[in-house]
Amino acid sequence: MNARVKRNEYRPYGFYAMHNPDLRRTPSSPRLDGATEGGQFLFIGVSTGASSIRRIFPRWMQLLGVDAELVGVDVPLRAPAATYREIAARIIEDGRIKGALITAHKLDMLRACHDLFDWLDPYAEICAEVSCLVKRAGRLLGYAKDPLSSALALQQFVPEQHWAGERDVLCLGAGGAAVAISVCLAERSAERGAPRRFVLTDILPERLDSIRQVHARLETSVQFSYQLCHSATDNDALLRGLPPGSLVINATGLGKDAPGSPLTANARFPQGGLVWELNYRGERDFMRQARAQAEQKQLHIEDGWAYFLHGWTEVVAEVFGLALDAALFARLAAAATPPRQDKTPPSIPPTSQGEANPHPKPLPQNEGGAFHTLSIHLSGRGHIP
Repeated sequence: MNARVKRNEYRPYGFYAMHNPDLRRTPSSPRLDGATEGGQFLFIGVSTGASSIRRIFPRWMQLLGVDAELVGVDVPLRAPAATYREIAARIIEDGRIKGALITAHKLDMLRACHDLFDWLDPYAEICAEVSCLVKRAGRLLGYAKDPLSSALALQQFVPEQHWAGERDVLCLGAGGAAVAISVCLAERSAERGAPRRFVLTDILPERLDSIRQVHARLETSVQFSYQLCHSATDNDALLRGLPPGSLVINATGLGKDAPGSPLTANARFPQGGLVWELNYRGERDFMRQARAQAEQKQLHIEDGWAYFLHGWTEVVAEVFGLALDAALFARLAAAATPPRQDKTPPSIPPTSQGEANPHPKPLPQNEGGAFHTLSIHLSGRGHIP
């Protein structure tokens, strides 16, 4: 790792895998002949009841021989620090809770609870976020798994020598996913190649300032650019300036957490470009725009399904201390089927303030198995069952 940060003595699996993509957690496989100690696994997000993990998690636990229950914790975006501290304190105090996966609150969780962690992995320190919480021997450990998940997902659709030419990345949105992907690509070795430029856009200047601080900790040949874009028209202009073969990423949440696309109907993707829609569900207007130009522009289009699977399997393995190798990942991916259809559920309806509704109507119980959802309101008061 080339980041100029203080090292912890213990380096987790993610550190090694980022620098040797063929390396998996261990050569051994987890024991599947009997139940492993489970408990509660928290899923901290915005609309957890709408996630496919409701259906998938019970299958995974059965396959792994783990007796664990998934508990959704719905938290509004940009909640008060007291809300995140309450959740972290409950995880520490409740013996039933083994760990948690965090989606939309990775940056805010670490910012609010930094003093409550006993240990952070190197990527959590670099990215200033946590996506995985683990309770081990009475200690609260924090991991940033997204750089690894990003690397594994990118491997599946980016050709090996793709970055040998002068190609750029345009990442629309500068939140947690953008942090992870930019760190992942910035740390590629010179031999494997890296993008020439990595352009990030956001509507919030504080997000751009935050990700700029992360990149300042890296030694990389990638040239970063930070653009405050107030409208989709601004994003269109940046899209037009990309060289052929560039990668365009929708990391805004638009098309899933809120309706719409970060681009207008007049946007034009780069010839031979790679298009990555990080959403795997929702209306995904950004992906529809890319599909309309796919043949003419010779685009390769990916959604966020592989990213979703790698993100979840890495955290589940860490929380329950399982050995995740390529063969086991393939089994878990297969268990996540039936295959998805192009028909996607409607976007979460916006609130009167224009943000995604953090408490949508939950899915029917028989579609997701046993699942509890806790809704945390802005008062910070809630109860984990």
